[in-house]
Amino acid sequence: MTTRTDTSESPLIEGHDDLLSVFSGGEKPRENWRIGTEHEKFVYRCADHRAPSWDEPGGIRDLLIGLTEFGWRPVEEDGKIIALSGPDGNVSLEPAGQFELSGAPLENLHLTCAEAARHLEQCKAVGDRLGLGFLGLGMWPDKSRDELPIMPKGRYAIMLRHMPRVGNLGLDMMLRTCTIQVNLDYASEADMVKKFRVGLALQPVATALFAHSPLTEGKPNGYQSFRSHIWEDTDPHRTGMLPFVFEDGFGYDRYCDYMLDVPMYFVFRDGKYVDCAGQSFRDFMRGELPALPGEKPRLSDWVDHLSTAFPEVRLKSFLEMRGADGGRWGRICALPALWVGLLYDDVALDAAWERVKHWTIEEREALRHAVPRVALKAEVPGGGTVRELAGEVLEIASAGLTARAMLNSAGDNEGGFLDPLREVVASGMTPADRLLERYYGPWNRDVTRIYDEMSF
Repeated sequence: MTTRTDTSESPLIEGHDDLLSVFSGGEKPRENWRIGTEHEKFVYRCADHRAPSWDEPGGIRDLLIGLTEFGWRPVEEDGKIIALSGPDGNVSLEPAGQFELSGAPLENLHLTCAEAARHLEQCKAVGDRLGLGFLGLGMWPDKSRDELPIMPKGRYAIMLRHMPRVGNLGLDMMLRTCTIQVNLDYASEADMVKKFRVGLALQPVATALFAHSPLTEGKPNGYQSFRSHIWEDTDPHRTGMLPFVFEDGFGYDRYCDYMLDVPMYFVFRDGKYVDCAGQSFRDFMRGELPALPGEKPRLSDWVDHLSTAFPEVRLKSFLEMRGADGGRWGRICALPALWVGLLYDDVALDAAWERVKHWTIEEREALRHAVPRVALKAEVPGGGTVRELAGEVLEIASAGLTARAMLNSAGDNEGGFLDPLREVVASGMTPADRLLERYYGPWNRDVTRIYDEMSF
């Protein structure tokens, strides 16, 4: 989740146009489009597989401090180090200590994959000293909520109190899941709309290809991506497939209206998070927010609020693709490759839209609900399976990456980063299937084997 690294005072919001300016301000010419990749991983103690707390010796605080030897700068909240900033972006903490790199905006996937490799090498170097290991999965395979620590971030305390009021699985989302995401640019409002629609319609395909959370508290949970299922019972006001995105007239203004209707979590003032859970940003605009009577929002408050909705695709000053489970190194590179190939080439984008534009809202919702449980076997609108559709989508993405002609020093384009996904389609086996195969086979249902065989 977003970590605030800039605490300077921003301008007051004077009216509706200021809200829209965040979206329009993200417009960039094609030559300035960049790729920002985010990936999370679970941290565990090698000695006993326990999730370390923030303040224990050799815990999360010491991991953050250790990374400063690689040039990362500490970010503090209330006198405690809770994040890092540097040339490779930001390192931040999810609520139970899941460790996240929010990478820098980079020109091509070769740079993206090198950034991920650098980060993982640094984490492993410090982790080896501290006795810490790292897992790339969509969900803790063996931990209950009660076994997990809470990180000292003010926004998380507010969210942890609020989540049980609006859904049954929100605490699992916060404490027990990890994801890979990619942030992508758009040239105009019309370009944003087409990319949003393609991204949203095909997000279940990404969920299926990256499904990697079939175990809960040491046993199969009946899902391929339980992480994806969790979002179905987290908070209906701020999650889902956003049917209005496919309606005529969708654009910045309609998304702004949606966000104004999403209940607030907090406002950041004087270095502290003020609990505004369930209150209205529309009231805030009128100076009638119960938590801060008479005060009106600043632009930073709106940017903060935009980070508190969790649909399958999210708009800020860029588009976030949010459907994938966490995974290991090759999948960290594969997720941005999929979406860059589909969305950053006009021919590929048109081909992808042609494939999904006739689906009804009901068909899109049905696919979204089927994929967490059966992944590649889910039926696609018009016939066929997600596995078959994924094969088509990968061909489109590969052509898009070839057309970009972004070559490394060996003369390779970016298409090779799709190879882990090609293997999933060719074999019909998701990462979740591979995990269950080990669980029922050589592991003999002993989930602790995951730490020896599937760590970074």
